Amino acid sequence: MKIKYKIALYYTLSAAFLLIAFATLAYYFSAQSRRAEYLDRLEYRARSIGSVIIENDQVQIGLLRKLDKTTFQDLYRETILVYNERYDLLYANVKDTAVRTQKFLLDYIKEHGQYIHTDEEGETVGVYYTEDNVSVLVLVSSFDKYGFQNLLNLRQIIGIELLVAVVLLVGIGYFFARKMMQPIDRLVEQANSINANNLQDKRVAIKGKDEIAQLGANFNTMLQRLSHSFDLQKSFVSNASHELRTPLAAIISQLQVTLAKGRSGEEYEAVLHSVLEDAEGLSELTNGLLQLAQSELNRKEFVFTPVRIDELLIDTADLVRLKRKENSKVELQFMKEPDQDTLVTCSGNESLLKVLFINLFDNACKFSEDHTARVTIDFNSRYILISVKDNGIGIAADEQDKIFEPFFRGRNAQATRGHGLGLSICKKIVQLHEGQLTVMSDPTHGTVFTVQFPHL
Repeated sequence: MKIKYKIALYYTLSAAFLLIAFATLAYYFSAQSRRAEYLDRLEYRARSIGSVIIENDQVQIGLLRKLDKTTFQDLYRETILVYNERYDLLYANVKDTAVRTQKFLLDYIKEHGQYIHTDEEGETVGVYYTEDNVSVLVLVSSFDKYGFQNLLNLRQIIGIELLVAVVLLVGIGYFFARKMMQPIDRLVEQANSINANNLQDKRVAIKGKDEIAQLGANFNTMLQRLSHSFDLQKSFVSNASHELRTPLAAIISQLQVTLAKGRSGEEYEAVLHSVLEDAEGLSELTNGLLQLAQSELNRKEFVFTPVRIDELLIDTADLVRLKRKENSKVELQFMKEPDQDTLVTCSGNESLLKVLFINLFDNACKFSEDHTARVTIDFNSRYILISVKDNGIGIAADEQDKIFEPFFRGRNAQATRGHGLGLSICKKIVQLHEGQLTVMSDPTHGTVFTVQFPHL
């Protein structure tokens, strides 16, 4: 069921329920008011009869008979019964019907002074009236013909009004639901026209300041993010294809030229060294792509355990020295001694952290004139601070915001071997560990990368 139909249905049901509840209460209180008013009338009539027939310590039934003959009967189907204290029937206005009143009923009236009863035949009121030391029991019963007729008319009117109200509520509810859903319908229509080809140019129209307008604004923000992600994906695919194609083309061309004619052993050895170098570069690129894809995973995909950062840095430094096979050095320095192991321990994934620091150390060794990475480790009340410094060529100020993008390489780094993946991998690993990676650089003092992790 569509939302606008649900809104119309819920609105109609709730409004109809309230109307029925109010109508029921109105009818109930009207019926109670009629009953109370008619019973008061019967009681007044019974006491009036008692006051008329008692005079000078005697019961004057004849006067009541004269009044009964000379006056019009006020009540519909009225029955009047008068008894003395011995329960002898003194007067009855019913002539053709045998009158029987239960003794327990007369006892009740005499004991309690009043009796009220309501049934399908009407209402009955009995009173024990005493005046001038003379007492009588008077029972008056009648059927409230006009009161019940008014209630019947009220019930019919309420029923017709409820029927008309429900019909109007259905129409009004559908009208307002459709009116309310028009902005969402327009939003859906515009969203259906958006695809990967026109994602950059399309935006949904926003009007007003309500929740639907806020939804449209959030949708436009999401489109911008998707467009940016698609652009990065296209750039990544294009750069990856180019980076993979270059060493493969070099390997193929060298082998083709070498196989074109016979070569000496020294020439074959030189070609094999060149092919090996290209193959190693291709292997590094492949590993970088795999590490980048791994860093894109969610934090929940990895196992995080307590990791001693100082011990990890020592192990990583040894790995970098073995990897570069040249006079590369990694100098580690503690800014202060930790009182507790937790001050240099963080919750992390050891494999990812090794990839992070291998890339940072390797870059520092690669761009330093003396092939040395200077690493300092410090801590404060909340974080572990690791700084990796080189004394190399630095990074241009306008490029420092771009160096964490995949395949981006600075203008002054084009002559150095690399693919531009390491820093983007580092950035994502730090984000997975809820840390922060910053850079400071100038051509005269080199570059400093600072990693900040929350410690235990």
